[in-house]
Amino acid sequence: MHPFGLANAFTRDPFAGNPAAAVFLEGANWPADHWMQGVAAQFNLAETAFILMRHNAGLGLRWMTPLAEVDLCGHATLAAAHLLWQTGRLEPGTEARFDTRSGALACLRQDDGRIAMDFPAMPVEPCPVDPEALKAFGLDRALGAWRDAGTDGPYLLVEAEDEDAVRGAIPDFAALRRLKPWGCMLTARASQGGDFVSRFFAPKKGVPEDPVTGSAHCRLGPWWGARLGKSSLEARQLSPRGGAVGMELRGRRLLLLGDAVTVGQGTLEI
Repeated sequence: MHPFGLANAFTRDPFAGNPAAAVFLEGANWPADHWMQGVAAQFNLAETAFILMRHNAGLGLRWMTPLAEVDLCGHATLAAAHLLWQTGRLEPGTEARFDTRSGALACLRQDDGRIAMDFPAMPVEPCPVDPEALKAFGLDRALGAWRDAGTDGPYLLVEAEDEDAVRGAIPDFAALRRLKPWGCMLTARASQGGDFVSRFFAPKKGVPEDPVTGSAHCRLGPWWGARLGKSSLEARQLSPRGGAVGMELRGRRLLLLGDAVTVGQGTLEI
């Protein structure tokens, strides 16, 4: 049997932010991939984090959506660190260090109570505005489009005219699934607090709209930082649940800053 916790990330409110499950696994080796994928499908959250408690050998961390494993996930990492401290598996003042498919990631609680996550900064570069992408987002026009730098990569960023256009967009999820990128970001400069707003869609991975997306802000943070001439940013994700993400830009790395709240604990009996 394996204990697990449920937490909402990038929020201080119990039923806001992005919910994630974190499953605590003892031992030196990962369980079978199909078992973890089954557990993630059972929870049916945007991501489930699996933490391998190797103790002196460090903590392993993997993330799965209901359909597939992903290389990087911010909100489930935030939830995992919060639950490790909250359940006493790590001392509250210690750093949570994880070995992941995206390299070593570290989390530490700050004096203001937010958790700071040391993540990679991921640059993007301009690309043509695809009319099919506009239709998929439910937009008539956009200010520009960008893709992962140096690749034909998995993420697409589209800048809308303003915050109201981001909030009011009605995406066509079937059309989004037909696009080559699986992660689709819609963003605009904030007009009602903070620096910028966004929404994130990944129906190809079983996540039609993600409530709050850390990996998207690994791209949005450097992009908006360069545009606004700022190294410290505050953002809001305009999903129905909503959430807030802080960012501190540090060259090829950035700190993602957010709160988390525990909403439940239990034990897997399989």
